[in-house]
Amino acid sequence: MPTPNMPTPDGSPAYRGRFAPSPTGPLHFGSLLAAFGSWLLARHANGEWWVRVEDLDPPREQAGAADRQLRTLEVFGLHSDGPIVRQSARDTVYQDALDRLLANGHAFECWCSRSEVAAIGGIHHACVAGPQGGRVPAIRLRIPRGSDVAFDDAIQGRIVQDVGAEVGDIVLRRADGLWAYQLAVVVDDAAQGITDVARGADLLDSTPRQILLQRALGLPTPRYAHLPLVVDAEGRKLSKSHAAMPVDDANPLPALRAAWRALGQDTRVLGHVDHVPGALTAASAAFDPGAIPARSIALHNTGVAFAT
Repeated sequence: MPTPNMPTPDGSPAYRGRFAPSPTGPLHFGSLLAAFGSWLLARHANGEWWVRVEDLDPPREQAGAADRQLRTLEVFGLHSDGPIVRQSARDTVYQDALDRLLANGHAFECWCSRSEVAAIGGIHHACVAGPQGGRVPAIRLRIPRGSDVAFDDAIQGRIVQDVGAEVGDIVLRRADGLWAYQLAVVVDDAAQGITDVARGADLLDSTPRQILLQRALGLPTPRYAHLPLVVDAEGRKLSKSHAAMPVDDANPLPALRAAWRALGQDTRVLGHVDHVPGALTAASAAFDPGAIPARSIALHNTGVAFAT
């Protein structure tokens, strides 16, 4: 039986997860797998599941995509337990965090262009360009060499990364004025009281960077679980693939069953359920987190149905 989501002494929940899609298009099967997997993990812990819209990159966003994604989640019965936050409305919060990092020396202005960083191997350890007329600086987080981060992922196991050597100084605000994902996600997870982050394994490499940023800001580090990616025939994740067709809002059960199977669960559980609420109830009762595979899943093995 799930452990009751008893509040901690400060009144926060023992488990609060989230799903945070970027509105670059309709929800494809890989996104549904992340949403359903994170929802199941939250329900298994008798916890909360929140939705956040990560609309920080207008050039990549598709008009109306955020609202369409939210409608799709509703059709699939995946309802947020808290208010839906849109990152595009949170400039002041991100600026406050950035100001703190600049004031304490963790962050610094950087005038290096992408081509200049690429010319030194793609990893920024020291600026190779100074202030230039007409160029706006990016803001980076200072990552010293030897900044090892280790954490235990609930699905992928022990992860260790030397962020200084492998990644270098992290961009927090881009030279075009847009907020970087790493800063926004860390600030928002803390502000929303997120205790557990379950998301696709494509973001596994981002987690050590985010842990260093949490430490620099004095914020708590959530528990992490990185779900398997769904890939096309060439091994590309769906967001980079022509196979990233939207799931079928008009007929959600086949996609739910396919996501359930992709998460390593007993296919018999949802085999005879004929409506979404019943499927979610049955899935919540039978879900086994230990059966989730760590490796990527080929799309053609899922049997998913797409919208036409």
